Amino acid sequence: MSEEVKEGMSNITKTVIGAVTTIVTVVSGYVVTNVEKIFGTDEKEEKTEQVSQQGGAQGQSATPAPVVINMTNNNTQQQTNSNGGGRTIIKETVREVPANQPAAATPAPEPKKETVAERMARLKAEKAAAGEGK
Repeated sequence: MSEEVKEGMSNITKTVIGAVTTIVTVVSGYVVTNVEKIFGTDEKEEKTEQVSQQGGAQGQSATPAPVVINMTNNNTQQQTNSNGGGRTIIKETVREVPANQPAAATPAPEPKKETVAERMARLKAEKAAAGEGK
């Protein structure tokens, strides 16, 4: 028996509190919905005041003309994807760079490459020098 009553309140107390809460909620909803009927003014008095203010001169109608607003809305979302599937693919490239890089030394200028004519002239001169040295 003591195992059943571990909670602080009994089931009957919880039921009563729930019912009272529900009743209060229903009554407050009804009051908010019908606040003009309960506490409001008489509608007939308001209508007569409006008609007397609007219909002072002849030719004026009791109902105002409707207001027409011409409006165009061009806030459409258009998406075009070149990959066709509607998915965006992001590819990332990671480059690892050492924190301390030595200053880049300027490379030595490369020697000018000799043309075919210059090479033929050099080889003939070397051959002639080698032939004289024999």
